[in-house]
Amino acid sequence: MKLVLVLNAGSSSVKFALIDVDHYGNEQDIARGAVDGIGQTSRWNVHRSDGVMNSETTIKDGIASNHKEALSHIVTWIDKNYGLTSLAGAGHRVVHGGAHFTKPVRLTAENIEALRKLVPLAPLHQPHNLAAIDSLTDLAPTLPQIACFDTAFHSTIPDVGREFALPRSITALGVKRYGFHGLSYSYIANELANKNPELSKGRVLVAHLGNGASLCAMKEGKSIATTMGFSALDGLMMGTRTGSIDPAVIFYLMRDQGMSADDIETLFYQKSGLLGVSGISNDMRTLREAAHNNRHAREALELFTYRIIRDAGAMIAVLGGIDALVFTAGIGENDRQLRADLIRGLSFMGFALDEAANAGKKRKISGEVGPVALVIPTNEEVMIARETAMLIDCKHK
Repeated sequence: MKLVLVLNAGSSSVKFALIDVDHYGNEQDIARGAVDGIGQTSRWNVHRSDGVMNSETTIKDGIASNHKEALSHIVTWIDKNYGLTSLAGAGHRVVHGGAHFTKPVRLTAENIEALRKLVPLAPLHQPHNLAAIDSLTDLAPTLPQIACFDTAFHSTIPDVGREFALPRSITALGVKRYGFHGLSYSYIANELANKNPELSKGRVLVAHLGNGASLCAMKEGKSIATTMGFSALDGLMMGTRTGSIDPAVIFYLMRDQGMSADDIETLFYQKSGLLGVSGISNDMRTLREAAHNNRHAREALELFTYRIIRDAGAMIAVLGGIDALVFTAGIGENDRQLRADLIRGLSFMGFALDEAANAGKKRKISGEVGPVALVIPTNEEVMIARETAMLIDCKHK
């Protein structure tokens, strides 16, 4: 057995998956888990595909003070259960690839230094991705490592769709639209090509709706527009993020309310969105339950829905029409009420809802006439495993 270790490092967690990729390009989950609460009381959970479950437990001594200690816990577990020789390589989710990294790359000292220079473009994400890369390099120095970028899928967006109306000297600093959730969109594009090949060649709008949310307009399986821009803060309203906002709000908060840049960053990233508007939660399930009696919860849901419909209209305009709408990610895959509201909101484009299919969690939830609406679960870990396997040639011979 030769496995790909997939790593997704955040500020307070390291999520991992072990995936076997055979020479036919098929993937099989072997195990998935995470170390959460880095720097606090850390928790460990793992689920093996053979049915063995380690229920969530506190890590010995209660602390994983940094990413290296968290990764060490993961690597030790892998060694004990499968042996480190079972690993063919590791694939990292790296949020920002900048203008240069438009496809997965094998990590070298030179590439890692180039990624460090992109930290100012993604200061809340890139340092943690790099911490995992550095830590694994120390723990398993001979293991091949691959960087898979959240921005890479959007490298096909035309230049006119990337630029802000800023002086060229500012654009030259790298201030442009990059787009994110690319690993998810790449997976969906692959799924469409495999299961709906004719549809995948057309005009497709994919709605990645989770705690982070965005839309991607695809033609012939390639990104031509997306709602996220310079950062993952732009575009749709999200779980705790504002989405698009008038820049003058920042000037007002700084000048008239005395807020610092760090204060505003925290406000926009962590205290806004569904959480900020509702005052209750960023969890759609909680808000659905509260909406019956809580006006603020209802307003949060209404605003979330409205913003998606509004931005979907812009994406459809760029596409020149629409052949298919795909829902994916946690909310998109599981909130049938939101899907119904969005399809009805886009009825002007000819969409019709098949209510029974929507309630029954079917793949196709639209009627027989008009554009197609699909629900396709995303799998970023499998996408990373595929890209890693291709670069390190770990498929079975």
